[in-house]
Amino acid sequence: MKNQPSLARRQFLKQVATGTAAGAAVMAVPAAVAQAQPAAEAKNKGYQESEHVRNYYAAARGL
Repeated sequence: MKNQPSLARRQFLKQVATGTAAGAAVMAVPAAVAQAQPAAEAKNKGYQESEHVRNYYAAARGL
């Protein structure tokens, strides 16, 4: 007589497969959001030395 896999084992394997598919879907969503962010960062002008930054540098040098 062949040993049949138990029903509990089959249910466990189905749940693992479902969890893997769900995990892959969750991982795909942040990647799509991360691709949209660089367009928003393009509006940033970058580093600008303003009055308060110059004051900080002078204080750090001890002047």
